[in-house]
Amino acid sequence: MANLFEQNRNYVLGDEELNLIGDRDKLAQWRHKGMGPAFYKLGRKIIYRGADLNAWAEANRVDPSKEGAA
Repeated sequence: MANLFEQNRNYVLGDEELNLIGDRDKLAQWRHKGMGPAFYKLGRKIIYRGADLNAWAEANRVDPSKEGAA
């Protein structure tokens, strides 16, 4: 698996790299609905770990060659 995010880095809202998966509003919607990558909420600050972002991205990976094969 190729890492899209640095494994040992913490990302906070406003970090440009987070736009890869969604803008600030989309991430807020996912948090509200209990979807999206795992995060920490420390007071009003939202923190995403790179390892969690990579795990979430891998879990949502689509392989077109395996689509429809059952």
